[in-house]
Amino acid sequence: MADVERDYFLRAVERRDGSRLRIKQHCAGDVGCVVWDAALVLAKYLETSSFYRGSSHVFSGKNVVELGSGTGVVGLMASTLGANVILTDLEELQDLLNINIKDNKHLVTGSIQAKVLKWGETVKDLPSEPDYILVADCIYYEQSLEPLLKTIKDISGNKTAIILCYEERTMGNNPKIESQFFELLQIDFEIEEVPLEQQDEEYRSEDIHVLHIKRRGHH
Repeated sequence: MADVERDYFLRAVERRDGSRLRIKQHCAGDVGCVVWDAALVLAKYLETSSFYRGSSHVFSGKNVVELGSGTGVVGLMASTLGANVILTDLEELQDLLNINIKDNKHLVTGSIQAKVLKWGETVKDLPSEPDYILVADCIYYEQSLEPLLKTIKDISGNKTAIILCYEERTMGNNPKIESQFFELLQIDFEIEEVPLEQQDEEYRSEDIHVLHIKRRGHH
């Protein structure tokens, strides 16, 4: 384990109460191995006052599924706010997710576990129609758009609130991929953007969009 541990570098994410999520990232690896800015923006957005009813967080006791969890920072934040969270990503990211779950277990007030999920494939072992689905920075490969949408459709119900955060990228094919994704998403879902002033004062950016998404009224 010591050798494995040396391959990581740490990113600390301070919570409102001053405690810190300690997130290990891979020194080498693909997109899932580091904490992306959109993940930080979404994690910190979950701590804003719009999610509190008095001293109680709306996630308390709720089922939350995160898609494309990567390092797990967003789902971990949700679990510290009382949610019962399932982090999902590919097989090769399970070790990293489980290390980060173990390292932050003392802050969790709900529950948290990691499961393998490949977008577009049959979904097993997930709560059907969770209260919330969280998605951070998952719109970047053209070939993954339809599988991602299929998975969102497969696991969401009429009452599921989806919170999606992405960084707008202007290079190469990115604008086309983003507009294609939202065109397809709008067939079945309504999208509402969260204004910057409702996001965390420090962790927000003009280029990073936070969206609330719900299934359209018809079945």
